[in-house]
Amino acid sequence: MTRPAGILGHPPLVQWHTAAHAYGGAAVSGDLGVVAPWPGGVLAAVIDGLGHGPEAAAATGAAEAVLRRRPGDAVTDLMALCHAALHRTRGAVISLASFDAATVTWLGVGDVAGLLLRAEPRGLPAREALLPRGGVVGYRLPPLRAATFPVHRNDVLVLATDGIRTDFSQGLGPDRPIEEIAAGILRDHGRANDDALVLVVQCVGMPP
Repeated sequence: MTRPAGILGHPPLVQWHTAAHAYGGAAVSGDLGVVAPWPGGVLAAVIDGLGHGPEAAAATGAAEAVLRRRPGDAVTDLMALCHAALHRTRGAVISLASFDAATVTWLGVGDVAGLLLRAEPRGLPAREALLPRGGVVGYRLPPLRAATFPVHRNDVLVLATDGIRTDFSQGLGPDRPIEEIAAGILRDHGRANDDALVLVVQCVGMPP
């Protein structure tokens, strides 16, 4: 089901959809997508607990709790808070994207892929590869440097765990329903030997 999220008291800022499977058909996955509104915008995140099964899910849950408590914090602060919360878990790799009415600010640690697809480039690149920095949240945190990009109505952000092969971006555009984008990426690029998750977020409340 596609779900809306937006600035509190205003029309939806984004709509989003996830597609996922757990390794071996297990009931518990270590991969999770989180979308949480805050008074000035919306936080979107993908969390991949290392490995799979209950211990990976425990790491993911610890990070989720941090993000849902403080979704409006700066993404660098949120990553540091997740790092502290995950010290006694097996750790996770995390990608964070914080939307306001005109921009998205993104930060990733570890093997989580991201791609921003512009519906109308307006002199900017038609796509931005959002490359994370090496490390493991809860174990080894690299220097944290966020990147901010302008976004407009109908732009699409895709975040994927490493259970999705990196060639998912080939030929991908923002012109299909986000349910189809998410389902197609999982179907065509999901790895059978790992948890896999893709989160697709479309800007719907930004200026055209």
